[in-house]
Amino acid sequence: MTVLQGRLVDRDAWSAVGECPIEKTMTAVGQKSAMLLMREAYYGTTRFDDFSRRAGITKAATSARLSELVGAGLLEKRPYRESGQRERQEYVLTPAGVDFMPVVWAMFEWGRTHLPGSARLRLTHLRCDADAHVEIVCEKGHSVNFDELGMRLVRGGAESGRGQPKSHTEDDSGLSSSRS
Repeated sequence: MTVLQGRLVDRDAWSAVGECPIEKTMTAVGQKSAMLLMREAYYGTTRFDDFSRRAGITKAATSARLSELVGAGLLEKRPYRESGQRERQEYVLTPAGVDFMPVVWAMFEWGRTHLPGSARLRLTHLRCDADAHVEIVCEKGHSVNFDELGMRLVRGGAESGRGQPKSHTEDDSGLSSSRS
């Protein structure tokens, strides 16, 4: 269980609705097709038709999801032109898209471990060929187990620079109160 700290301890005194990073992430990429397109981007896919074919989704869904992923800042469009062809757009990962990679690989790892028919695939470390795993690590480099995880408020939050919260603890809750 994640231990709530400080003002977060009283679960009835606040609500994370509209401010929760999980909620906001799901708004940006919560559809299966969006996750499949991100998977394909990590595999090196950049062209619209390849995204659609490799993810197994319709061109209409591909268009809608790619537009959403561009809007969320995970992908960006770049022009390219093949010899004798009109200019087209390719979709490439942004720094935010690269930062999202552990989320996709955590889903991959969970599915490989817990869902039938996917255990043969493995993430590997290219330098040593060992299996690679997604894990939670603190800023000091310690692996953090499930029962060692806490949550606290920090000053600033998403507005303090590309979603990077400031590191000092905030005494007053900036979250919405659910009490009258």
